[in-house]
Amino acid sequence: MLITDIQTDRQTYADRHITLLFLGGAILPLKYYSRKLPRPLLGEPRDLNALRMQPAQEDVLTLSLTLDRLLARDTVQVELIPEKKGLFLKHVEYQVTSQRYKISVYRRYSDFDVFHEVLLQKFAYRVVPALPPKRMLKGVSEREFIEGRRRALGRFLNLVARHPFFSEDELVKTFLTFNGSDVQSKLRDTYKKTGDEFMTNRIVTQAKEYLPADIQAQFSTSRELIRNINNSFQKLRDRAEKMAERSKENATDLLLFGRELSTLGSDASTLPSLASSQSTWGTLRQSLKSLSVEFAVLSDKAAQQGRREEDDVVEKLNLFLDLLQSYRDLCERHEKGVLHEHQRALHKYGMMKRQMMSASVQPKEQGSVEQLESRIVQQENAIQTMELRNYFSLFCLHQETQLIFTYLPITSHILGAFVNSQVQGHKEMGDVWNELQPKLGCLFGGNNGLKPSI
Repeated sequence: MLITDIQTDRQTYADRHITLLFLGGAILPLKYYSRKLPRPLLGEPRDLNALRMQPAQEDVLTLSLTLDRLLARDTVQVELIPEKKGLFLKHVEYQVTSQRYKISVYRRYSDFDVFHEVLLQKFAYRVVPALPPKRMLKGVSEREFIEGRRRALGRFLNLVARHPFFSEDELVKTFLTFNGSDVQSKLRDTYKKTGDEFMTNRIVTQAKEYLPADIQAQFSTSRELIRNINNSFQKLRDRAEKMAERSKENATDLLLFGRELSTLGSDASTLPSLASSQSTWGTLRQSLKSLSVEFAVLSDKAAQQGRREEDDVVEKLNLFLDLLQSYRDLCERHEKGVLHEHQRALHKYGMMKRQMMSASVQPKEQGSVEQLESRIVQQENAIQTMELRNYFSLFCLHQETQLIFTYLPITSHILGAFVNSQVQGHKEMGDVWNELQPKLGCLFGGNNGLKPSI
């Protein structure tokens, strides 16, 4: 039957008590669809709440990070640029280049100082690396001091730019990217807009709930372990520095050794007739002069070896030691700052309560009693805030402890750099020595210097 053959008169359909439906092109009577279907038993509507999908519990205390992911966050280069001389004073300026933001900015030490100040104010409960000293230490040359400070500023920025909480903060982005004339004011304004982490972090009031019951025991154990690790790394750094220094001294000795050979070969004085080796010495003297070139190459290779040991090994050790020292500073801030202030607040509160009890026994003026009650309420609020800060400080300390352990695999990076520097250095030195050995044949009659022991 075609659709066009169906009459559209609704009254006729009603008289016949037939309603036609379309199903797959066929028209069927309504009676085939009038059968009742079973109703599902859903229970009470309030019972449906139990069927809702519960959100996964967020583990805000644990840092799910690896060392490779931290190192990949950013790499910041700090280079010294030529000194600018003012009318009376000269100052040092640094070019700071962020790989993440792909930009270079220019900073003075005072800019670093303000940046460190506002960073410590905002993240008082985090590991904020210390800055190198502003003024030159006794017994250190100006050149060594400036270079050492440049390296330390580079380590400071890399630790900050890779920190899981600092790296996304506006303060860090401002320091690494702002090209305006007054970065110090910009940094202070940025901090004033946000305030410290305690005032902005969403888990401050729940920090206590996230902490494990044995947090104090865990903290003590971890702190002792990190203290031992710090002592070992300091000794490793000291040995690595001495090896790098010996490589530099070796470079100097090889260069001077070659120069003395050249001086000896350049001496045109004639030997007296009684010298039996008169004819041999003339030939030997000319050859000695030419050897200074090879020793200069050896000296250069030794100097390169020293720089590799300093850049690849000592710097990595210093980077980790800077982080360990900042952790020690954080522990002291927690104990001498938050805990001490909390104890002082409790002590002050106790004194006020005793005064209140004394006032209740001995009648006093109504105004002074009300004033004391108001002060007690204020002190109770202060204690509550201090307790929140104490738990939040422990919460952050727990996370920063995890950060230290996340950095521990840097040991393999350091060992790899040390081994590679030694392999490369000895190979390069060995190649030069091997090239030098055949040249000794003309000096010792083809025995390459392998003469019988004297």
